[in-house]
Amino acid sequence: MSAALEARGLRKRFGATEALRGVDLDVADGELVGLLGPNGAGKSTLVKIACGLVAATSGTTKVCGVSAGSAEARSSIGYLAELFRFPGWMTADEVLRLHQRLSSSEGGAAERAELLELVGLADASGRRVEAMSKGMQQRLGIAQSLVGTPRLLLLDEPTSALDPAGRRTVRELLEELRSRGISVLLNSHLLSEIELVCDHVTILSGGEVVAAGAPSELARARGVEVETASGKRVFEDALREDAPRLVRELVSAGEDVFSVRVLTSTLEEVYLEAVGDEPS
Repeated sequence: MSAALEARGLRKRFGATEALRGVDLDVADGELVGLLGPNGAGKSTLVKIACGLVAATSGTTKVCGVSAGSAEARSSIGYLAELFRFPGWMTADEVLRLHQRLSSSEGGAAERAELLELVGLADASGRRVEAMSKGMQQRLGIAQSLVGTPRLLLLDEPTSALDPAGRRTVRELLEELRSRGISVLLNSHLLSEIELVCDHVTILSGGEVVAAGAPSELARARGVEVETASGKRVFEDALREDAPRLVRELVSAGEDVFSVRVLTSTLEEVYLEAVGDEPS
């Protein structure tokens, strides 16, 4: 089976501005990929090309093995914009019914019920959007992106403006979607969320990929921290493999060791190193 999303040598020029400069990106089946970068990095342009809303200047983009923008490719995509708005007077069921008509989905009431159950809104099918909390509206937005059973979801800031409990709920939902084999390209500024949920991360800056890999692969060693009776000590040049030796040496020297922690860089540190001081 073809990858959910495959971009090769993607370039896009708007007049004198080159928004994308030879970007390669892959989203495998059932993979959750985080797309990071400051404003103007090219993230939105990439997503619009994948949706078929913008044509690339050069390079290729395939969705589930077919050219992006084709009818077959569009039928394989679910999309949730950052600043989405549903009519306040509509109920959750009516919102999904409308999107079924727009996407020519024949899932009917069974599909609507299943999606509302999936996002934890089974008891809110008759509730109007204007009476929903921000978290409920966000989950309804994810439900509408799943109408028609797409293989690939393109989500733009799905946890923005949510409190920690709401972010956790959405994160658990994304993990459930991954377990069902649905691929997700997640654009978010919440680096901690990306680090927790994504299998792979791609960082764009100035229209180019400046870092890519699993969060654990991008992390760099920052030394070993040892807590003893006399306080915490950081051995900055030490690696994970050095920890047992350090403990033995400290104990031999008469120190009581309470804890040992291998320090690694966070995704935020990796991001800042990759993009420099560009504002986000």
